[in-house]
Amino acid sequence: MQIAWCFRKRVNITAVCALLVCLLLSFTLQAKNNIDGLRIWPSPANTRLVFDLSQSPEFSYFTLSNPERLVIDIANASDKFDFSRVDNQSTLVKKLRYSKAKTKDSIRVVIELNKKLDTTVFSLPPTTPYNDRLVIDLSDDNPAPSIILNAQTASSERNIVVVIDAGHGGEDPGSIGGGGSYEKDVTLSISKYLEALISKEPGMQAIMTRTGDYYISPNKRPAIARQHKADLLVSIHADAFVTPQPSGASVWVLSMSRANTELGRWMENTEKHSELLGGAAEIIQDTASELYLTQALLDMSMDHSLTTSYDLSRDVIAQLKGITKMHKKVPQAASLAVLTSPDIASILVETGFISNPGEEKNLNNAKHRQKIAQSIFDGIKNHFKRTPPDGSLWAKLKKEHRTHQVRSGESLSLLAQRYNVDVDQLRKANNLRTDVVRIGQILTIPQT
Repeated sequence: MQIAWCFRKRVNITAVCALLVCLLLSFTLQAKNNIDGLRIWPSPANTRLVFDLSQSPEFSYFTLSNPERLVIDIANASDKFDFSRVDNQSTLVKKLRYSKAKTKDSIRVVIELNKKLDTTVFSLPPTTPYNDRLVIDLSDDNPAPSIILNAQTASSERNIVVVIDAGHGGEDPGSIGGGGSYEKDVTLSISKYLEALISKEPGMQAIMTRTGDYYISPNKRPAIARQHKADLLVSIHADAFVTPQPSGASVWVLSMSRANTELGRWMENTEKHSELLGGAAEIIQDTASELYLTQALLDMSMDHSLTTSYDLSRDVIAQLKGITKMHKKVPQAASLAVLTSPDIASILVETGFISNPGEEKNLNNAKHRQKIAQSIFDGIKNHFKRTPPDGSLWAKLKKEHRTHQVRSGESLSLLAQRYNVDVDQLRKANNLRTDVVRIGQILTIPQT
């Protein structure tokens, strides 16, 4: 009797557990996938729409023409979200609205477009600071022709082109400070100050990889520099770490292997995290070719650009240490995609630790940002004044105003012979009344 009673008790417990599981599954199936938010990130030729969802979405989509529309069906979803309250500054997206769903427990979202566009739709799992998301990338395959601002009318007088890359942007906020500051906002502000300084300098020209709050993948940033035939790519960032103690600025160049410091490895992992936040579609669609391209770039000869990058980074560090603490006083190296252009000198400037409360406060101060931009500009200017790129206006001016520092055993006649100029020309160019020169004297060498 006792055995039979225990058996019946176990059966009853099993039945109750099964019932609870069924009820739980039923509740889960009935729970609607709510749209908690929508963000629209416009850029010059693309727009990204990001739906924040309460669950991983089950979706399908198709396009319609005359007029152009993208239609997205989301299963087991709620249509309570109001699209009219979303700020839409995209020139590609006309309007968002609901339409009649294909089933009673689904919703249909219609995105009205201003022209025919390439579309990519994909979902993303939760990644700090976001939950589940549905991402729509709209690309204009026939944008208005872009003007290459560094077009050369005379190759001997071209500008020195500096491409300024404001790190992160759009869906990728970068590091977030304890006070709520976003790295993407800090980097864009400093980049705009730097752009203004370079644009005012005769013989130099600045181009921004992004001019607003939108995402560009790390691999596309050096491609923009190459498109504009840049002499330098300078990427602006604000550092972060797992603890608030680290502080100070640093300058980074490309490492042909993985970083050999803990901070460098942290930066490499952060770049991968940024790709998941903002560029997952490219990773999903083109993983194999991405790896091949990266390897091919790293296998190319980069001796000249790496040497130039290292020398330039030292010039920038020399200026930065005058206005802020340096986390590292010598250039650091890490394997970062934004630095992998084989033919363009590239540096990454970490302007301070946004994870440090004191430096977060500084990075939110407009005057401090201006000082950071000024010091980066001064370092770049000093470098190119010393070693201007071939064919640039600065190279021409330097050639026209060659100088020589007199060393022991040298005379005016010897120097005239060496530089193939007349002694009288050499004397006149330096306002000399005699042929006597002093050791250490700087002489201007006139053109022949």
